[in-house]
Amino acid sequence: MSSQPSTQSQLPADQELVLKVIPMPADCNANGDIFGGWVMAQVDLAGAVLPARLVRGRMATVAVNEFIFKQPVRVGDILSFFSQVVRLGNTSVTVKVEVYAERINRQGEYVKVTEANLTYVAIDEQGRPRPIPRPA
Repeated sequence: MSSQPSTQSQLPADQELVLKVIPMPADCNANGDIFGGWVMAQVDLAGAVLPARLVRGRMATVAVNEFIFKQPVRVGDILSFFSQVVRLGNTSVTVKVEVYAERINRQGEYVKVTEANLTYVAIDEQGRPRPIPRPA
């Protein structure tokens, strides 16, 4: 088994690119890699893009159902966040987010660094769950 992470030359075609970002030195942990909490915050932002289109109003993150760090993220990586809706309920939307890194010194090659499943709930002005509008 190789110790090198598997790379690929294509990004997912069945998911939507919802965010691209480059981490900087201020985002590092004590090991010199990008802090996991920073990555989690970016995933939460990326994960909210598709639900926002459906919810059409206030929403809140209610669950991080799964979060897997597969490879370290490094300063200067070009991160691409892909998302897809995996469940649409009456008041909630669950999405899958996959994060791919294009290493600064290996342009055109991508490594999946993180994947997560998050659930967002539509809320009213008092913060209570509300139904997600359905098309007529």
